[in-house]
Amino acid sequence: MMNCSNLLLCALVLVATAAVHVADAFAPPIQTSRANHQVFRSSTENEEITTQIPRIPTYNKRATIEGPSIDSKPDYSSISGPMGGFIDSILMSLFRYKLSQRLYHQDNTIPTPDSKLPLTDFMGIIDLATRMNSQNFNRTTIQTMSQDVMVSLFPSFILDRYPTWFAQPFPAFSARMCAWATVVGGTWLMGECEVNDVPEIEGGGKSQGVLVKRCRFLEESQCASICVNSCKIPTQNFFNENMGLPLTMTPDYETGECQFAFGKLPTFEEERLAKDTPCLMRCPSNGGMRSWHNGSDQRATTDSKSEQWLEDLKALGELEELKNGSVPSCSLMED
Repeated sequence: MMNCSNLLLCALVLVATAAVHVADAFAPPIQTSRANHQVFRSSTENEEITTQIPRIPTYNKRATIEGPSIDSKPDYSSISGPMGGFIDSILMSLFRYKLSQRLYHQDNTIPTPDSKLPLTDFMGIIDLATRMNSQNFNRTTIQTMSQDVMVSLFPSFILDRYPTWFAQPFPAFSARMCAWATVVGGTWLMGECEVNDVPEIEGGGKSQGVLVKRCRFLEESQCASICVNSCKIPTQNFFNENMGLPLTMTPDYETGECQFAFGKLPTFEEERLAKDTPCLMRCPSNGGMRSWHNGSDQRATTDSKSEQWLEDLKALGELEELKNGSVPSCSLMED
């Protein structure tokens, strides 16, 4: 009786083993693709750093940042800077005018006309920023264009003299002055903000920072790629290169906050993290803009009269399913 039981047990084990091998034979092979990773290179004085960074899937909602609740979105129209709403509207109109001038420049690959929205409508700026990002395949071009707009807002005699008269001989004082000016002149663009201390700066960083509590530009664009390439990097470059004053901007995409630190150079790691942040869940291109700027689609054209970029971006931005339902194509391409 024991021998029969042993034989039956052995038979069952053999059958189970055979079933596993059969299942393995018919199962699709597991493939790993180099396309799921991108190589990040940064040249330093002594070496080249090469790191494997997972590419963010366009449709994987687990790889996105939800961001602050839309229910708690501030009423930005009721927020004004220290000089009042009238001055804010003048500053907004001036910025919009300079931005439209830069985008419609005939030397651009694709000259972009001004938005049809009123000059005092903030969404007109978002419209232009979105089109600037969607029409330019090279993100360095976007950063340069944005920096050009900032340069055009200041008289040349200020930019020519500020580095040698203020930034270099009085760095801490210059940092405090720029922090104050950012709140006075930028509340209309960023929303509620305040001057604060930056303890990690040598000397304590007293009043050398600006805390943006929930950035209006990020809130309305809902795109981390637009934030990094149209605001963070060009603003840092403007202060460092044109004003002679280092600046580090640290956006928090979970809360919508952004911390300015005047007098502090951004580190390599901080810049890498900013560029590699996941897309926002409510991003209108569903990650397509990131792929476009990362150069993952090599079909971009340099013909100034061509609309091929439109087809390229549509392909990159095709949506399968958004949080609120299905959308047939990238909403950035809608009229």
